[in-house]
Amino acid sequence: MSRCHRRQLFASLSLLALLWGSAATAEDLLMVRSPQAFPEAMLTLQNSIREHGYMLSRVQRVDIGLTQFGYQTDKYRVVFFGKKDEIDGIVERHPEMVPYLPLKVAIFAEEQETVLVSSNPVRFSQFFPSPDLTLVFQRWENDLRSIMDDVRNAE
Repeated sequence: MSRCHRRQLFASLSLLALLWGSAATAEDLLMVRSPQAFPEAMLTLQNSIREHGYMLSRVQRVDIGLTQFGYQTDKYRVVFFGKKDEIDGIVERHPEMVPYLPLKVAIFAEEQETVLVSSNPVRFSQFFPSPDLTLVFQRWENDLRSIMDDVRNAE
C-alpha cells in the first residue's frame, strides 16, 4: 500500500473512530437510515449536496482498509464536500480548522438499508468558540440535516 493510500486510510479510519467513538453522544452525531439501496442512496446524497450549494470534493472508499480487518463489504464510503470560497476564508482566519474541513458524511450499506453518519458541526463551537464560526456551524448543521432528510425520505 502506498504512502498516500495509507494516509487516506488513516484519515478515514480516524473519521470513523471520531464518528463512532465511545465518547460520542447523540448530539455529537447526525445519523439517518434510508430504505434506498446503497447505489441509489449515494446518488441521492451527492445530488442533495449539490442542490444545497456545496461542491463534492471527493468520495473515498473506506472498505479497502476495512477488508484488511476482516469486514466483508464493498459499500462503505466517506463523501467530502464544502463550499470552496467559504472553506478558504475559514482556513485563512482560523487555520486550526483545517483538520475538520471539508465536511464529511460516512455512508454504508447495512442489510437492505443504507446508513449515513456525520459529526454534528455545531459541536465544533465547543472547540472553536469564535462568533463568526458559530453561525457557520449552525448553518452547516441545518444543511446536513436537510441533506440527510433528503436521503432518508427518497424512494
